[in-house]
Amino acid sequence: MTEPLDVLVVGAGPTGLALAAQLRAYGLTFRIIDRSLDLAHESRALAIQPRTLEALASLGLADELVARGNQAVQLRMHLPRRVLSLPLFDIGCDDTPYPFLLFLSQAETEDVLGGRLAERGTELLKLTAEGDGVVCVVRRGDGTEEEVRARYVVGCDGAHSTVRAQAGIAFEGRAYPQTFLLADLEVDGLEAGAAHAYLTDAGMLFFFPLGSPASWRMLAMRPPDAPDGDIDLGQLQEITDRYVGEELRLRDPVWMTVFRLHNRGAAHYRSGRVFLAGDSAHIHSPAGAQGMNTGIQDALNLGWKLAAVCRGNGTEELLDSYEAERAPVGRTVLRFTDRAFTIGTSRHPVIRLARNRLAPLLAPLALRSTRLRGAGFRTLSELGIHYRRSPASVAGPHAPRRGPRAGDRLPDLPRGLQDHTAIPGWHLLLAGQDVIWPERSLDAVTRGRAGLLTVHWIGPECPWPGGPVHGLVRPDGYFGYVASGTDMAGLCAYLDRWLPTG
Repeated sequence: MTEPLDVLVVGAGPTGLALAAQLRAYGLTFRIIDRSLDLAHESRALAIQPRTLEALASLGLADELVARGNQAVQLRMHLPRRVLSLPLFDIGCDDTPYPFLLFLSQAETEDVLGGRLAERGTELLKLTAEGDGVVCVVRRGDGTEEEVRARYVVGCDGAHSTVRAQAGIAFEGRAYPQTFLLADLEVDGLEAGAAHAYLTDAGMLFFFPLGSPASWRMLAMRPPDAPDGDIDLGQLQEITDRYVGEELRLRDPVWMTVFRLHNRGAAHYRSGRVFLAGDSAHIHSPAGAQGMNTGIQDALNLGWKLAAVCRGNGTEELLDSYEAERAPVGRTVLRFTDRAFTIGTSRHPVIRLARNRLAPLLAPLALRSTRLRGAGFRTLSELGIHYRRSPASVAGPHAPRRGPRAGDRLPDLPRGLQDHTAIPGWHLLLAGQDVIWPERSLDAVTRGRAGLLTVHWIGPECPWPGGPVHGLVRPDGYFGYVASGTDMAGLCAYLDRWLPTG
């Protein structure tokens, strides 16, 4: 009998591919399968948030994504009788090397993440827990079936997840009544270099800059009185004329589709040796460009934990922290996108009045508030996500009151700090001026962890003002442990629990 895989990844969209890239970086044995026969060729998800780029930097993927993408820095909000220009991420993002929203088609994103690694046309039929693993039956494109054994299975297979259904995990929520239209095409008369939002009594219409496979992505809500069925260019032009007037001419569509939106979340992200990530765990409206980014960050939270356990450097308790950390993030995204979608689409007279009449009057005032804009950008960029309540986040003795805490992401302040942790593994940051770190304590920390833990002396140029601080950065760029002083007894206890040597 062949040795079981460490991980079988089901679904080769951005979430599954990000997970596979991380598993490969840690040297695990895995397969990634997808029932579709080919890579995505259309744009689908198209915006990559700053936090996602940070997370992918440790895998050497962020620079290529940035090189291929479009760093749109302006949003034009077309309101009745005026156009508001809103800079994207101009404040609140000074602690990241990626202070922008990157527009890039999903096809390009999947290519950078390693889309050619997936076994296309291979479908999961059944999975069964058996002893210390999972037995899976898959069907190849030629119709033959194969039995695959893996220590763990991760379902990244979308809203209609076979993995979720086989694991018996409920998918709770509802579908929205509205119908939406998507298209990648060319648009004459539209200012380049910006995203455009038209908010009118008739409905909402958005144009996002792409570049490839077409210059623009169009997203529109189908008017209630419009006919159902497939969409064509003529119908898209009619909707544009209705929402905007005759200023814009649409042409040369590459891809068009009609779709409905849902707001649903998995009751659990784990069932034994089976995990869910991305759309198989949560689906919602595209408000705020959160979906693909949340999925990729699900994957990168889970991947290093699977690697630690499979390599004998972690326990099942570490895997339990995946749901404890990512499920609250998923629930927050579901709430946020549901509220934004409801406000943007409601036909209720009061909400329509607030959206179409009051919002244009109040928006300029809100935009003048740097605090409001900064908080909003911090949320959208996902830089504000933290795991302070996770069992894997521990504040040590005299933890500093200023600067990042246990559970917070590592900021890139001073600039270049994230470069210290740009390789897979755990990283210990020793901060402070003219500090002598006890050699015996450092030996106790690093003993038996060669290749797993790297120590960095970063001196006084650090995120914490004041005296000596030591902070342990997890492989996903979040602090697991932070304490003041040079006594590392608490750090040793933390490592014995979360990164044991044997």
